[in-house]
Amino acid sequence: MRALLVVNPKATTTSGRTRDVLTHALRSDLALEVAHTEYRGHARDLARDAAERGLDLVVSLGGDGTVNEIVNGLLTHGPSDRVPRLAIVPGGSTNVFARTLGLPNDPVEATGALLDALEHRRERAVSLGKAMTEGLPDRWFTFTAGLGFDAGVVGRVEAQRKAGRKSTHGLYVSQALRHYVTEREHRRNGPITLELNGQESVPGLVLAIISNTSPWTFLGNRPVFPSPSASFDSDLDIFGITRMTAFGTARTVRQILRSHTPADGATGPVGPTGKHLVSYHDVRHFTLVSQEPAPFQVDGDHLGDRSRVSFTGVRRALRVIV
Repeated sequence: MRALLVVNPKATTTSGRTRDVLTHALRSDLALEVAHTEYRGHARDLARDAAERGLDLVVSLGGDGTVNEIVNGLLTHGPSDRVPRLAIVPGGSTNVFARTLGLPNDPVEATGALLDALEHRRERAVSLGKAMTEGLPDRWFTFTAGLGFDAGVVGRVEAQRKAGRKSTHGLYVSQALRHYVTEREHRRNGPITLELNGQESVPGLVLAIISNTSPWTFLGNRPVFPSPSASFDSDLDIFGITRMTAFGTARTVRQILRSHTPADGATGPVGPTGKHLVSYHDVRHFTLVSQEPAPFQVDGDHLGDRSRVSFTGVRRALRVIV
């Protein structure tokens, strides 16, 4: 089997030792190439080249941003049986996609799990989301996209990281609080409208979180559940807030941090509820339109401001080693 290992040396928990152990282990079973990323988008370019050369497997050693770039490179020409399989060894600060697949968060343990999965040929086909903006390249995402408040927080964190701050869960929390304080007007009158095919539009959203799986993210070891029914086997889930009062926001935060188990008589996990909350499960196509350009993110990567983004869920889009 011909494989490419893509290493992001700047990922939060990626180390030379982890890279060396993984390289040595994989070379015992695979015809392995190793490449280190050198610029933003490099992992995408490496994965696209691997797919065009007919390699069988691409292994990511990095965080969710590295995985997202690789996925977008692999799917440059869309899903097909010729697309290489993806394997992940987590090396970032959160590693949402790997953890929601059930992979160990420790890179050494994940290496062992990967070798075992390769030996026993374990893989699964997962659904993905695709975000489309007129005049810009389409962007695949593995676990989340967002327009509005949450994407603004991601943008703040990226600015802090460029200034030399280390990516930590505490940094995300502090920037979320700062963003809440500074976005007072938008917290009351959201500029975003959700357009659903064949249904009445939902205006006034402060934020819209699109989930391809659950949980949405992690705070340390604690999962966060805005859309607990989201799954790699279905289309996309949408969670929105139309007003962020202090009391209401605190209540919503408590709900999305709680354990979600079916209530008596319920057929699935119970999501957050409230007067200013909206949620939809297993939606194939929809569009978000903002009265003014709003922050936009996919898989924790801030992509600037957007006024209109369409989304689609694509089932069985990619095969992943598990």
